[in-house]
Amino acid sequence: MNLSSNPNTMRLIGFFLLLSITSFAQFTLRQPDAIPLHGQWAFALDTREVGEARGWYQETFATNGWDQVTVPHCFSVDPRYQFYTGTVWYRKSFPWQPQAGKRVLLHFDAAYYAATIWLNNQKVGSHEGGYTPFHFDVTKLLKAGDNFLSISINNDTWQVGSIPGAKDNGNPNDPFTGWMNYGGLNRPVYLTVEPEMYLENLKVEAMPDLVKGTALLRVKARVRNASAQSSIAKINPLVSFGNQQLKLTWKAGSATIAAGQTAVVEAEVSLKTTEVKLWNLDDPNLYQLKVGLGADTLSSAFGIRKLEVQNAQLLLNGVPIRVGGGNRVVDYPGQGALEPDWLVEKDFRLMKEAGMEFQRLTHYPPSESFYDWADRYGMLIITEPGNWQLTPRHMDNDTFRRKFQQQFREMMERDWNHPSVIAYSVGNEYLSETPAGQRWTKDMIAYGRSLDATRLYTFASMRLNILPQKPEDEASQYCDFVCTNTYGGHAKALDHIHKLYPDKPILISEWGIRADNAAGEAGQVTHFENVMAEIRKRPYVVGAAWWTYNDYQSRYVGTNPNGYRPWGLVGPDRSPRQLYAAHRREMAPLTLEKISFQAGGQGQHELIVRVSARNDFPAYPLKGYTFKTKDASVKIPDLQPGQSTEVKIPVRGFDKSLKLEIWKATGFSVLNENFELK
Repeated sequence: MNLSSNPNTMRLIGFFLLLSITSFAQFTLRQPDAIPLHGQWAFALDTREVGEARGWYQETFATNGWDQVTVPHCFSVDPRYQFYTGTVWYRKSFPWQPQAGKRVLLHFDAAYYAATIWLNNQKVGSHEGGYTPFHFDVTKLLKAGDNFLSISINNDTWQVGSIPGAKDNGNPNDPFTGWMNYGGLNRPVYLTVEPEMYLENLKVEAMPDLVKGTALLRVKARVRNASAQSSIAKINPLVSFGNQQLKLTWKAGSATIAAGQTAVVEAEVSLKTTEVKLWNLDDPNLYQLKVGLGADTLSSAFGIRKLEVQNAQLLLNGVPIRVGGGNRVVDYPGQGALEPDWLVEKDFRLMKEAGMEFQRLTHYPPSESFYDWADRYGMLIITEPGNWQLTPRHMDNDTFRRKFQQQFREMMERDWNHPSVIAYSVGNEYLSETPAGQRWTKDMIAYGRSLDATRLYTFASMRLNILPQKPEDEASQYCDFVCTNTYGGHAKALDHIHKLYPDKPILISEWGIRADNAAGEAGQVTHFENVMAEIRKRPYVVGAAWWTYNDYQSRYVGTNPNGYRPWGLVGPDRSPRQLYAAHRREMAPLTLEKISFQAGGQGQHELIVRVSARNDFPAYPLKGYTFKTKDASVKIPDLQPGQSTEVKIPVRGFDKSLKLEIWKATGFSVLNENFELK
């Protein structure tokens, strides 16, 4: 995507960038050359729903008395509007100089929940769904000079038809989901400038042949012809690894695209063994794809890896893996649903160092920045569209189904090039034993596969805990692997699920106990250790994701008077609980044992430690791990699950103990222990 070279346009854009730079720097944009619409906006509540009728979107409507807020913005955490549910308005003016032969797109990475957009007094369009990106072509509505953008947003997802929305059982708690309906322009808003025919999206399918060591790359480029005449689209893909561009001969297709239409253009190439570097948890190799279409370009990172399910095992690149995880709710004091880059990095590091490698995260797509971190540093994620405990009437309603599919598609089209995304979930805790639940699971998985057949498919079931008698009695029959939300009786439930589906691996997608249980934080630790002992006995359990990584706010029944649900390893501000250290210790993929300590002269000693790669849970190949002490750094030989090795560690001085810390090659500490030196 290229900006205009017109000097007047560039001066206006440069001035605009200066105004927005502070906010811009905190949020990663999906398009690196985008023009952010961040910074100061006028903001007002519309408590009586009169804004549209009274013309609040018109540039002549005075905004005297409106508040000034900084976008991205979550109004729900502002003390003046705390927990308001209803319609709000945002307005901003910006300079522009239209150019012939260019298209201008207005992008929203997300707006919670239902948004309607006006530009220069004209309605641009509407969107429903609070966690997925959308855009509009606003070329014809822009004018030279100041332009006026107005947006109304309603965060009332307490209605039966919204997603996630109210249950329809007629109970007092029906309107509330398990998390907050944080409203506003929660994610970046920006413009891009395109030629008349431009690249809308890319899909990369990287399929390795694990026997030959080769790989097939298939690129699918969605091309939009916004011009007034038909045109031929031919793409030019380039692939780089590190700083080196691969010399590839593509079988590149082309398409004649009618005026005002969109088409998919494909290209394909085979990579030789020397060109293939697989993406793994501890060796997350990333490639860069850059596709050209005339003067237009679009880029995406991708990885080459293979996920399979065989004999109740989950295989990553042909190797069985069993890994722990956690569920992260997008919630932080003073931020609400905002995910500035510093918070994403903070959470990712804390989760990785707690041994959280495989999880669904939560019941809706978080910021794409989290997946970028997972791609670069290794993490396996199941991504799920916004939903929660759908009822049979929800799942059988055609309008509701279309809304869900729209948001499902928007999520997939955002996330499908991330190697960290290994599976899609089609829901959480619906009545999956009912005919409606069975139909929903079968149909939504089929819909997902029609868009992306390269991922695994599942959903988070709570109904396997009622111990159905036959595999066809519950909708997990349609899944590639089973996800179960189980909060007690784990041994009995897991054995029963395995009996029903002996060939499917099982992920405990939710399990846990609150920090305010009768035994307090120590009770969390005891519960965690007891269930881990049961998991380790069952090789068909390939993952276990604690609910939750962090405490979060809610209005749902059982929420504490302070507004929080204390399920987390960490508190709202990410202060660790006792459970954090226990989770870090138990989810480390290796164990340490002191073999001997040999004291030497002049303060030079040697400690010998046996390092064993766990063969029960978690268990996966260890590559590039390192011992670090205050004086030395010693590499650990690569280990397969069940293997062990002795490592000699130099020690200097006369301390009576030594702290050993083990680090991944990706720069995360996974275990630390103190050894007596005697």
